[in-house]
Amino acid sequence: MSVDDGSGRQATWWTRLTLRLALLLTLAVLSALLIGRSTGATPPSGVVYRSDRAGDEDIFAADVRRGIALNLTRTRAWDGSPARAPDDSRIAFVSNRHGNPEIYVLTAGGGLPRRLTQHPMRDAEPAWSPDGTQIAFVSDRGGHWDVYIMAASGGDLRRLTFDSAQDESPAWSPDGTQIAFVSYQDGNWGIFVMRVDGSRRYALAHDPLTRSIDPAWSPDGRWIAFASDRLDRNFEIYVLDMLGNAVRRLTQHAALDVNPVWERSGERIVFESWRDGNPEIYAINADGTGLERLTTHAARDGDPS
Repeated sequence: MSVDDGSGRQATWWTRLTLRLALLLTLAVLSALLIGRSTGATPPSGVVYRSDRAGDEDIFAADVRRGIALNLTRTRAWDGSPARAPDDSRIAFVSNRHGNPEIYVLTAGGGLPRRLTQHPMRDAEPAWSPDGTQIAFVSDRGGHWDVYIMAASGGDLRRLTFDSAQDESPAWSPDGTQIAFVSYQDGNWGIFVMRVDGSRRYALAHDPLTRSIDPAWSPDGRWIAFASDRLDRNFEIYVLDMLGNAVRRLTQHAALDVNPVWERSGERIVFESWRDGNPEIYAINADGTGLERLTTHAARDGDPS
């Protein structure tokens, strides 16, 4: 659309320039948000998540305080399970853009993603090592879901679990020596921990009568946040003290609360909730106070990172 600038000339060029400057400003804000500039830390208002608000499942980065959300992937395929690198410079995610779910990585500002896995079976749920050199993920390439590790550049693949059970949702300890994961054992889902070579496995939260899923280690390594239906058969967010094994419930709502992830500061936990009729992103203090809704959209927002 052209407009007259008062001199009789059509100001299409000015409109285009204004739109371009606005886009560049948005990209600059989100790049600073995700990369964290000199501190390497994402501000509390920053979150990466999966959403279908553009019509397809894509990866979005948002500054929720400013109300800015940027679609990083923009494909007709399914993109999900985003995971930010420790320095916030890259995002690993899952996409079926080449036919079946594989692991990809892209820079925090967007651009063309790079494919890390290529296998006829499914690869999913990437999780960065604390030093950013490795990515844990799950794959059913061995006949059922198991936990694997590869170099952050792809390659150097190692399989960590060899169960007939389903193993999912790997989460690294902050010191990089252990991985928490979910396994279907004795007829139910529970949380287990193992060394990064797959040895010394033990049950952390496993009860044949209740389900525990979605482990997330706190930055100081003392707590693991997780989702469980242990008290009222509805998934809520809990934290488990790794020193004393005490469990504290953080949310209490009739709707589903899942997929917890710690903010870099360790002060809050971001999670996905269905309490408003569709999945949205919320945050809550680590002591269970200060619940805050971070996204407000008619579409589905989930898988926060």
